[in-house]
Amino acid sequence: MNSIVSATVSTLKESKNILNRLTNEQLTNSNIPPYHSCIGSHIRHILDFYNCIFRGLDQNLVDLTKRDRSSLIEEQCALALEEVDSVIEQLKKLNHEDSHGMISVRDDLGQGLIEIKYTLGALLAQANSHTIHHYAIINYMLDRIGISLTDKTFGYNPSTPFPAKIDLGTSD
Repeated sequence: MNSIVSATVSTLKESKNILNRLTNEQLTNSNIPPYHSCIGSHIRHILDFYNCIFRGLDQNLVDLTKRDRSSLIEEQCALALEEVDSVIEQLKKLNHEDSHGMISVRDDLGQGLIEIKYTLGALLAQANSHTIHHYAIINYMLDRIGISLTDKTFGYNPSTPFPAKIDLGTSD
């Protein structure tokens, strides 16, 4: 599990890099079409996913539909940063032995609630990919509000080939 936790912590630290660059106004800017969501709602959604996991571990039942949806995390960079730190600390406390144990995960895939058996490691890997997916959306939104990142890999899943036109600053 250490490699899964390490990768997940590394991915979540990117949230901190973004939040440290934004004002509360930029975090809540919902003027970007077509969905008019804001960066804060995506950060909050990422954190909700992890908090669902932590809440369900004691009962061996993670319900991904029972999210906090705290609007304060969406609106205040300082609170979002605190929550990122909290999630990272909870991840670091996970026990390596727990990664292979089976847990039930409840979710709605569009046709009602279903329950799926996972290992904790598999669920954390899904959470990490989910986070990266939302980073891609956040990167799009950052671009639209005039903030460019020096990290050209932000929002790209490591298994995704990079388009030829993106210069990653590497040489062969």
